[in-house]
Amino acid sequence: MVGGGGREHTLVRSLQASPARPRVICAPGNAGIAQDVTCFPVAADDVAGLVALAQREKVGFVVVGPEVPLALGLADQLIAAGIPVYGPKAAGARLEASKIFTKEILMKHKIPTAAAGIFSDVEPALAYVRRRGAPIVIKADGLAAGKGVVVAQTLGEAETAVREMLGGRFGDSSRRILIEDCLTGEETSILVVVAGRDYVILPTSQDHKRIGDGDTGPNTGGMGTYSPAEVVTPELLVRIENEIVRPSVHAIAAEGLDYCGTLFIGIMLTPTGPSVIEYNARFGDPETQVVLPRLATDLLALLWAAAQRQLAGWKLEVKPAHALCVVVAAKGYPDKFPKGDAIAIPASLPAGVTVFHAGTARNAAGQLVTNGGRVLGVTAHAPTLRQAADAAYVACDAIQCASKYYRRDIGAKQLNRTKP
Repeated sequence: MVGGGGREHTLVRSLQASPARPRVICAPGNAGIAQDVTCFPVAADDVAGLVALAQREKVGFVVVGPEVPLALGLADQLIAAGIPVYGPKAAGARLEASKIFTKEILMKHKIPTAAAGIFSDVEPALAYVRRRGAPIVIKADGLAAGKGVVVAQTLGEAETAVREMLGGRFGDSSRRILIEDCLTGEETSILVVVAGRDYVILPTSQDHKRIGDGDTGPNTGGMGTYSPAEVVTPELLVRIENEIVRPSVHAIAAEGLDYCGTLFIGIMLTPTGPSVIEYNARFGDPETQVVLPRLATDLLALLWAAAQRQLAGWKLEVKPAHALCVVVAAKGYPDKFPKGDAIAIPASLPAGVTVFHAGTARNAAGQLVTNGGRVLGVTAHAPTLRQAADAAYVACDAIQCASKYYRRDIGAKQLNRTKP
């Protein structure tokens, strides 16, 4: 397992649960993952080091969690070394590494998406923004750790975002920017296991991107999520598959990309129908923390089938329960935040609650401490979403950390729709 966040901790737990009883190792891991499996201090972006580790440990299968090693060609190098891998090659990872690349594919293949312009110079970009008006969305082309998107509510915010991005705020990632019309509606995350033209759609979920309650403040990597997202009715899911998922998988193949891995499709449910916001080339974080615990299917068998191009006809089994994840972050995230604050997680948690570690480490004294902006993912699994939310928040309140911060309204949209 490559990576060291909450997504990877969830994947490790799910892979360990396989009836195949695999020996799982992780690089670089985190303090929580290290309690479950052996971790090796090889950075997720050290492609040569990861390939060497896989060879030295006689690894039979690699699952890549984050987008950066995929964009750097880790899958290409593992395949060249004869090691099976779940995760797309660098050419396929461009779907996340370049928002402009993805937008051009969406438009070429007439897959529903927002109207947009592509810019590398400030003045034409500002002229476009003024012509389109606000609200409007400004996106850095490349990877920016989930922070390269500004949903500008005013022309002033949009103009500032344009100047900052094209002025080098995200380095090479914002040498070009994408300016999109702002879609309205609710979002949903669709995770799809893909092997060429074959695919399996995983359970629906809904992420909460903004830092503050009521969807206020700046975008983050994700502050919480729940599954299933009941706003995606069975009928709507059929439409999403027909209008977005299948056309996307076929478009990627038609572009000559031999894609094997997770295609994460961020979708806005607009008044006129579902529309693609983005593609990611890996499992979502924190979507993974609620989607995988709901699978009755052996995850290892599913990912191996994809890697072996044996996905055709695969039937997914899903548990009927609800799952909800609250991200416990360090106060100040997504901007400046402290590291090294002590964390105390109660030995006894409510039934159905699992704490997945993200930005955690051990200090010199062996104490669990914060080591990132998103620190923990507190996931509850229960018969109803209300029960899952209640259990998750009891656990969040019981965790001790001086700098802890979390939203208090994860799942509120769905809960408000289903009030008795």
